[in-house]
Amino acid sequence: MLIVVPLLVVLLGAGGAWYMGMLDSLLGASSEEEAHAAAEAEAAQHAPDPVFYDLPDMLVNLQTTGTRAAYLKIKLALQFSDPAVTPVLQKLQPRLVDSFQIYLRELRLSDLEGSAGVMRLKEELLARANQLMAPAVIDDVLFKEMLVQ
Repeated sequence: MLIVVPLLVVLLGAGGAWYMGMLDSLLGASSEEEAHAAAEAEAAQHAPDPVFYDLPDMLVNLQTTGTRAAYLKIKLALQFSDPAVTPVLQKLQPRLVDSFQIYLRELRLSDLEGSAGVMRLKEELLARANQLMAPAVIDDVLFKEMLVQ
């Protein structure tokens, strides 16, 4: 009994340390997190700088049920990583702005409430931009200014 209990304590302690990753440095094994962090750092070094393209300001009236009109003034910028997208975007900008304005005019004030509403708006604008710009890819739609009155 005097030999089994201390041996069991040592084995359980070593097993717990191995499970928690404390023995990885002693055993020479690199953890998955370290490998993942190294891969992300390497990808970040080779990633091109993002390109930002400002769209013209848009002012649209929103759908309302009352007699009082509601307006949305929005300034957007598009982010993409391929500089070759810029001439395509300049060429298709009128169609893109038209598509955005048609969508924005159908919004209600309740659609823009809270951060969830803004995120849904962002996702919808990004989807419309990528659909129109295909095969070029827009990475993100950035809100520079958004005013609801």
